[in-house]
This record gives sequence, structure tokens and C-alpha cells, in this order.
Amino acid sequence: MINGKRVPEETEVEAPERLHRLRTVRNQQGVSQRRAARQMGMDMKTVRAQEEESTDLSLSDLYKWQQVLDVPIADLLTEQTSQLSQPVLERARLVRLMKSVAAIKEVARSPNVRLLAERMFDQLLEIMPELEEIGPWHSVGQRRNLEDYGQAYDRRISDDLLYRPHHQE
Repeated sequence: MINGKRVPEETEVEAPERLHRLRTVRNQQGVSQRRAARQMGMDMKTVRAQEEESTDLSLSDLYKWQQVLDVPIADLLTEQTSQLSQPVLERARLVRLMKSVAAIKEVARSPNVRLLAERMFDQLLEIMPELEEIGPWHSVGQRRNLEDYGQAYDRRISDDLLYRPHHQE
């Protein structure tokens, strides 16, 4: 009260309540929004909306995210600590390392570099066999959609072109 009159208190604008950590976990797991959308059968707009920390997700949507990100549900909910559980954090690190090794294998021109990458690949598989399905980091450029793959198949080149001896001048 000022001079006998009631003065309204200043109200702070409250930040929306954080309900989950989908975006953080997805990034730590190395999963793109496009891949998540494809695996969950959703469009990109829905995935982006669901990643907003204040979005109140249904249990069925939360379970879909859990399947795609391959983490315990507890790791998707707002954190008590700043990090994922230790096993999930280690898996995320191994996935990123395997993506790097796969990328090196893909572009290595030197036989020695390629051999080193193959050894690293094999050693990572010894630690975590499910990493075998992990591909390299995406290169710069637009990803192909499923229709593009059909077009690529229709416009394929002959095997003779790929396997004939290469002559350098």
C-alpha cells in the first residue's frame, strides 16, 4: 500500500514448465529430427512441436520417443541432475565415435587410414555389437526422401561402368 491505496505487485512472467528433455536427449543420441519423424511415422512439424520442453506429451508419444532414442523413459523426463544416466551417456558417446569412424572409412583414400578405421570399427563392435548398424555422419546437402530413392533406382548406371579397370593418364 502506498498512501492508503493498494498497488498491484509486479508479476513476473513465468517460464513455461519443463516437462521433458526430448531435444537434448535426441541430440546426445545423434538422432536427427528427420530420422525420429520417419521412425515414429510423424511429420517434421509434429516432431518439432513435441520437442518443445513445455509440450505435454501423451504416454504413447513418450513411449514412441523412448523407442527411437533407445533410452529409459526416466532419461526423457525433466532431469534431477544435469546429465543422462551413465550407461546412456556412454552409449551416446560410442554412437558418436562410431559415426566418426564410419565417416572416415567412407572417405579414406589412404590404405593405412582405411585399415586404421576398420580396426577402430571392429574394436567398437567388440565393446557394443549393436553399433554395427550405425552409419556415418550425414554429409552437407539435402537428404533424400523415399521418392528420391525410387528415382535413383530408375536412373541407375550399369555395373560395367563401376567395375571396369580405372586408367590414370
